[in-house]
Amino acid sequence: MGSGIKIGVVGPCAAGKTTLVSGMAQYNLQVRHIAQEHSYVPTMWQRITNPDLLIYLDVSYSKTMQRRALSWSEQEYQEQVHRLRHAREHAHLYIQTDDLTPAEVLKIVIDFITPRL
Repeated sequence: MGSGIKIGVVGPCAAGKTTLVSGMAQYNLQVRHIAQEHSYVPTMWQRITNPDLLIYLDVSYSKTMQRRALSWSEQEYQEQVHRLRHAREHAHLYIQTDDLTPAEVLKIVIDFITPRL
């Protein structure tokens, strides 16, 4: 399936970014996990990758606590969400991952990307 388009994946911790990027490897796509959630620079996603397609994976605070042993407060989670606002506003695809399996998220992404290749 490979293509020349650059794909970026952003979102708060435990949204499923690493899992998605790993799953996309089998499709020979140019995809990059952008660790934007730790930056105070709103446009860091553009500076790091400047993707042709930006995918935003979202997750609720309660689900982050179920998925990973994170020692953070809801306020810290909200700070990540705030830092990601520019990327979220410019994302081509937004996915709320709380109730989805990794396979379902991957299918949504591949179904979205395929017609754009």
